[in-house]
Amino acid sequence: MNGNRRRVAAGLAAIIMLAVTVASGCGAGNGGGPQAGAASAGSAAQEPDSRQLVLPAPGRAWVIFGADTVVAEIASTPEQREQGLMDRSAVPDGTGMLFVFNQSEERSFWMKDTHVALDIAFFDDANTIVGIKQMEPLDETLTDSDIATALVLEVRKGWFADNGIGEGATAEVVFGPGLTVR
Repeated sequence: MNGNRRRVAAGLAAIIMLAVTVASGCGAGNGGGPQAGAASAGSAAQEPDSRQLVLPAPGRAWVIFGADTVVAEIASTPEQREQGLMDRSAVPDGTGMLFVFNQSEERSFWMKDTHVALDIAFFDDANTIVGIKQMEPLDETLTDSDIATALVLEVRKGWFADNGIGEGATAEVVFGPGLTVR
């Protein structure tokens, strides 16, 4: 099963890279002339441009570590960050929550009303993991970041180790549209 997830994640990463490559090659308009298969300028019908930038859904982000991708809910407001993953019965593999702050500073997290054991990763300003800690269900002891951070990722406990991701790993983060950080 883990091999299938890696293939899906690798495919997702390839789609993202293709979409970014296509989008970066497109300027305003239709690229300066008719494209193969497109109707001529005098024709009544035009084929739609099928090149679109692929992004996560609003309120989501892709946190990509090479062949492994986490589809994360975004917590970018005080209310969302306070709620976190409380009252969840599970955090499926390949999913998690990305806490996004508008400035880097030391952070503290706890597991109040959180019923799932979690790994929490703290990122520096270059999206490199500088610390991973494990948190147990319902433990209200504060877990400190020990560094200034503006980006924190929570996934199920053991996910990072299971995927060979540790401190020093750098993530590419792709946000869905409409991100507001307060």
